[in-house]
Amino acid sequence: MKILLTGKRGQVGWELAHALAPLGEVIALDREGLDLAVPDRIVSVVRSVRPEVLINAAAYTAVDRAESEPDAAHDINAAAVAVLAEEAKRVRALFLHYSTDYVFDGTKDAPYVEEDRPNPLNAYGRSKLAGEQAIHDIGGPHLILRTSWVYSARGRNFLLTIRRLLQEKKELRVVSDQIGAPTCARGLADATAELLRRHGAAALGHASGVYHATTSGSTSWHGFAREIARLERTESPARIVPIASSEHPTPARRPANSRLSNEKLLRRFGVALPRWEACLEACHAMLAKGVELKAGDHDAR
Repeated sequence: MKILLTGKRGQVGWELAHALAPLGEVIALDREGLDLAVPDRIVSVVRSVRPEVLINAAAYTAVDRAESEPDAAHDINAAAVAVLAEEAKRVRALFLHYSTDYVFDGTKDAPYVEEDRPNPLNAYGRSKLAGEQAIHDIGGPHLILRTSWVYSARGRNFLLTIRRLLQEKKELRVVSDQIGAPTCARGLADATAELLRRHGAAALGHASGVYHATTSGSTSWHGFAREIARLERTESPARIVPIASSEHPTPARRPANSRLSNEKLLRRFGVALPRWEACLEACHAMLAKGVELKAGDHDAR
């Protein structure tokens, strides 16, 4: 299997490059190798490589900055995605793309299913939804995997921020009224590789559509922080105080409910990610061994 991977220095892209290696030839590119802001470059690379699978792990993920840079977010998360989807269809490749819980407004009381109506609250979510719609409209074989609250042992993410703050502060104030599934990049990458290993590109293409892919279970940002603190076992643990979202205003509004149902992915493909606590423990164990690397140019969400 020949696989073309974008965003190899991002959180998910880094893990994918390793998880996909046993499946065949992986051509993994970073921003220097394939800048999604340059459409002609996308066309040239895809037509040159002619992959069987094109995986897009690159994205504009600066959620708050997107409020003041909506065009930049749209260029990477929607316009570039449309070009990737067109070129994947041209070379008859399966296009696998990652999207986000932020396509929903968070007002539902239960986990969101794939058929629920999107209604993003922020510019980032709107740009990701536009990317989804472009893929659907182009109509080539594709899988869109929506995930949530991605973190890893590298890059810029909630886990690494909380670990640092636990060493620097005696009290952390963390939002407790936003609920979701913290999803480790390695777990998402392993699930992606398992989909391809079990079913192959052609069969996955026949099942084109949107699928939710998060760890199982859910918690709040406050609960996530408390579990990180428990694993850190610091001698003088900081107090982790729950606060409302209104006490921590941000440029971009976040959904209160980011829970995604993974039942469709499991039912259709027999693939599931572990519980969020187990993923966090595994990632923390990596950090305990000193596995933390520099952030990449594009992180996946």
